[in-house]
Amino acid sequence: MDNHFTITIHDDSGVKQINLHKFVKRVILYALVFLVVVSFLGVAVILYLSSSVKDMQTKRSSVELAYKKLKKQNKELQAIMQTTKSSLQEKKKELHELSDSLTEIETMIGMNPVSNEISLQDRVNFTKMNSEHMATMLQLIPSGSPIEYHGITSKFGYRIHPTLGRREFHRGSDMKAKMNTPVYAPADGIIEYAGNHKKSGFGRLVIIQHAFGFRTYYGHLNKIVIKSTKFVKKGDLIAYTGNSGMSNGPHLHYEIRFIHNVVNPFWFIKWSMENYNEIFKKEKKIPWQSLVAATANIKVLKPTQTLPSSQQVQESKGK
Repeated sequence: MDNHFTITIHDDSGVKQINLHKFVKRVILYALVFLVVVSFLGVAVILYLSSSVKDMQTKRSSVELAYKKLKKQNKELQAIMQTTKSSLQEKKKELHELSDSLTEIETMIGMNPVSNEISLQDRVNFTKMNSEHMATMLQLIPSGSPIEYHGITSKFGYRIHPTLGRREFHRGSDMKAKMNTPVYAPADGIIEYAGNHKKSGFGRLVIIQHAFGFRTYYGHLNKIVIKSTKFVKKGDLIAYTGNSGMSNGPHLHYEIRFIHNVVNPFWFIKWSMENYNEIFKKEKKIPWQSLVAATANIKVLKPTQTLPSSQQVQESKGK
């Protein structure tokens, strides 16, 4: 009996007793323990898996959020890159246009374009140096029209004198002008003479002494507004045109001399930044090479851009 145990079952039929061996009892006990352990392990695994799933879902949400953020940043970056690309293309186009414009300026001022040999910055620096020298030359040497230009009535050279009626050499250019047209200094200088000059027949006359041996004469004036020994800058008002002296009508007798030798004023009247090199070919009496060398290290800080007479012409054309 020690190896057996009895299970008593009560039901409607009566009482039943079942005798089981202790080994079976142990098996059942172990089975119950195993089931309890498995149940606990199952519950633990389920809880663990549930927690893992939640963590995975949280990580997935984070990844999706990060992906959306990266996608948005990528879109913004692409937009910035596109804008930058467009800007770079525009700048590249502007640089090409600037290079072309610089080539035109280089050609205009007599420089050989060297776009493939030096940088654009160096080209700009060289051009600036040349343009500054050009501005200095045009500031110190008579250039441009002293009055609003409407043509020449009597050219430089031999002619029949309009009042004397004989052939003689005309030392200047008679410029067409109405009475009291403003006359401006075509270069920096000092007033050598300002007054009535009966002996020459110029009537009221102004003489300006400029740098490097140049002098300019303004004859047949009506009114002089500057005095002798006064310094003038290019563009300063010096007088008004008239009909004084031996003259047959209002005009300006404009004369240029270099070391007391007369030169044709016409090329100086037309001389500007746009046709800077032309005068070197037209006027052979001036030692331009040595003059350019002499002025190479001179710089005018605030050169006169255009004479007031030239501005008047531009304004009248605009109207």
